[in-house]
Amino acid sequence: MKDVYEYAVIRVIPRVERGELINAGVLLYCQPRGYLCARVELDEARLRALDTAVDLDGVRHALGAYQRSCDSESGPLTKEPLGSRFRWLTAPRSTIVQTGPVHAGLTADPETELEHLVTRLVRSP
Repeated sequence: MKDVYEYAVIRVIPRVERGELINAGVLLYCQPRGYLCARVELDEARLRALDTAVDLDGVRHALGAYQRSCDSESGPLTKEPLGSRFRWLTAPRSTIVQTGPVHAGLTADPETELEHLVTRLVRSP
């Protein structure tokens, strides 16, 4: 049986005024299965190609915040329901690290779907 899931690509836009970006992760939420996870894979060489002066430590920390926010045991949003966390994480921001639009799909296995999305949308071909 397949359930509805929602996902958003986590993007890094080192110079917001230029609008250039790289995809650095995927955030996936599947309410029927109680699943919320962020998978991050930062390609530092691609990011440096957009901005040689980018603050890599700051970007890594911001990307890690997405992962920590999904952690139901120790993250900063532990008291919030998963759906609220997902909505908070996908809310529009004007910072260097932000998410793209939310998309939906059907899956029988959210973890496998997340891996598929990361391969397709984040990793270099």
